[in-house]
This record gives sequence, structure tokens and C-alpha cells, in this order.
Amino acid sequence: MGIKVMGVTAGRKNSNSEILLKEALIACEEAGAEVTMINLKDYNILDCTGCTSCTIGMSQGKNVGCVLDEKDDKKKIMDVLLDQDAVIYSVPTYDLMPSATYLSFAQRSLSYETAFLETIGAIEHRDRVAGLISVGGSTRAWQSMALEGMQATMFTTDMKVVDMILATRVPGPAQCLLNDELIERAHKLGENIIKAVKTPVEKRGWLGDEDMGWCPNCHSNALVLGEPQWDGLHYPIECQVCGAGGNLEKTEDGKWKFVIQEDGLLKDRTTVEGRARHLEEIGRTQGGFFENPENREIVGKKILRYKEKTFKGI
Repeated sequence: MGIKVMGVTAGRKNSNSEILLKEALIACEEAGAEVTMINLKDYNILDCTGCTSCTIGMSQGKNVGCVLDEKDDKKKIMDVLLDQDAVIYSVPTYDLMPSATYLSFAQRSLSYETAFLETIGAIEHRDRVAGLISVGGSTRAWQSMALEGMQATMFTTDMKVVDMILATRVPGPAQCLLNDELIERAHKLGENIIKAVKTPVEKRGWLGDEDMGWCPNCHSNALVLGEPQWDGLHYPIECQVCGAGGNLEKTEDGKWKFVIQEDGLLKDRTTVEGRARHLEEIGRTQGGFFENPENREIVGKKILRYKEKTFKGI
């Protein structure tokens, strides 16, 4: 059976995000892959309503889907996307983070949370890889949460990121075509995607730039001070993206590096096992709220203060 690769972009037609994605997909096509590509601007994607019906169902062992499944194009896209061996995402950055068009699409994926659905036996496990391309007009300073924001949307559908590109200083339409090295790098990303798919799952690893990011687990460039988690687990420093825990250590040449401690991948969001622990958390917090009638009674009384209060609008 042939390799299936899908490209997803959310940028302007025939401009930087789309061009770099097409170059990566050309490499996949040259390797014999069956390629599909969509631009999210061509589809109707509604915002998540925040109803939490999908996670309530999962915490009770049910796959109820999304309340918006029949109202827009999200499910139509996901039915194809989840049948791929690999997906390459290419998204513009207008202000530090991925575009709203992409985030609206990605944040509707909670009802497809593979770790939760596998845990309750609703779906079979499938291994997929992903490549990420973030495109912006400035340096990393103005794209500081771009790739990290995209990475954070990969866990839900169990996409293992094997390569990432931060395309900088391309504010003009199709300006990336003036940078031959960037085009070549996009082609290389496509080649890396095929290489990863052809590699046995247990041996798949990072194929991008070796020194990319602070985190040796997911290669994100974002660390935060740790704090006690819902079950008491506490790491001094955490990777903001994958949740790896550890501390900063000084190297012999006087530089700092993030070192993951022995149990630091206990809740690694890039793994099904790590994300499944989050289902336990949701079950305890969300389930505890709905299962205790006193909670709803207290909220029902206190919410009147806010339901009845109005302010001048525009």
C-alpha cells in the first residue's frame, strides 16, 4: 500500500505558506507518495462552542463526536486527514503565533483526541508523522510562539513531529522565492517526512535541525517554571509544549541546557500514554463537578449575580 501524505495550509493563495508547502509535497510526490492538499480558507470551519460534550462522553467511556459535525466542514476534512500516513502543515504568523484560521481548525480536534478514544476502545491506534512550517515577516522575535503553537495542536490527533521550519523575513507575497536555501529546506522537509514514514515506528526520531530548540524531546523553544500538577507531580522546569520535566544545567563551556529528569517524561504529551493520564485528570475534575449535585446547586445560586447583570455594549 502506498504512502499517503496530506498538506494543510491556512495562508494566502500562491504566497509563502502555500509555496513552501507545495515544495515539501513535491518531494513527497517524487518519492511516490499519494498527495492531497487543502487550504483551510476554502472551507467553513466553525469555532469550538466550548460545550465539552465530547470530553464528558469520553470520561464516561463514550465516543459522542462533536455537536458541530453536521454543521461545517471539519469532519469532512478529518475523515481524510486521519487516514494519512503523514501530514505537513504550513501556517502564516501575523503576531507571534499561528494564524486564527489555523487555530480555529485545530482547536476543534478535541473530539478526535486519539489517546482518549483509544483508552476507551473507540478507535484503533494509528501511527502518523508530521512536518511543520511557520511563515512570518520578521525574525523569531516576532514568531516566538509560532511553531510552538502549532506543535501544541499535534498531540490531539497523535502526530509525531519529525521536522520543523521557521521561515523568517518573508513578509511580501511569494517573497520566499527569492531565498533558494529556504525552498531547498522545504524540499528537504518533504524528504524527511517520507524517510520517517518508511522507518519502523519504534525507531522514528527527530530529523530536523539538530540544535533546534531548548527541549531535547520535542525541540520546542519554550520552557516555563514548573508548578505542582493535579496529582502532586512537580518539576522545577517544564517544556511548555510537550510537558517534559527537568531542570537547567550549566555546560562546561558556560552555556545552559535543559536536562530532562528520570521521570520527566511521565506525562509526555507526544505519547498516547502521557496524554491518557490527562483523561484521568479530566475525569477527576470535570467528572467530580457533574457527579456532585451540591456543586451544581451552589453554582445555580451564585450565577444569578452574573446572569442578571448587564453592561452597555457597542
